Amino acid sequence: MDTKQSIRKEVFKRRKEASPEQIEQASQAICEKILTLDAWKKSDWMFAYMDFNREVMTRELIRRSWQMGKRVAVPKVTGKDMIFYEITSFDQLKPGYFQIPEPENCREAFCEDAFLLVPGVAFDRMRHRIGYGQGFYDRYLSRHPDHRTAAVAFEFQVFDKVPFEELDILPQALVTEKEIYE
Repeated sequence: MDTKQSIRKEVFKRRKEASPEQIEQASQAICEKILTLDAWKKSDWMFAYMDFNREVMTRELIRRSWQMGKRVAVPKVTGKDMIFYEITSFDQLKPGYFQIPEPENCREAFCEDAFLLVPGVAFDRMRHRIGYGQGFYDRYLSRHPDHRTAAVAFEFQVFDKVPFEELDILPQALVTEKEIYE
């Protein structure tokens, strides 16, 4: 099995090779699949990441959530932790950790059963996840276990098998432009 580092390197190469049109079209298809999930439909809150560096784009899903009357929160990195803050407009975002858009002057979101969108670098069909190596989402989810979770990824980020630890927290679903793995 490949190492986490070699898989990350391969995925970053694939993301770089994908055209902006491919990224946008696949992101739109993923958004449409998320909107069909009961976990999303039943949640009043959506906790989403802000996409960066050719990840699955999240702004359309955030817009659609607002249109459906959902409240939306996005993370801000503080030290070794992530705190989610409610946003009502993209104007509330400023470049933060590694230049990723983060909320500024927003209220902390207190909801323990939100629908939470999980990013990642690579996955397998069993929903094992390789993140960016900082552990933010695993730490957050270990403290907030009642969120309904779905990871999003392009199909080219899905491998037959990725290395994982027994303590890794699996998302309840993995959504790509082609499949929903549950």
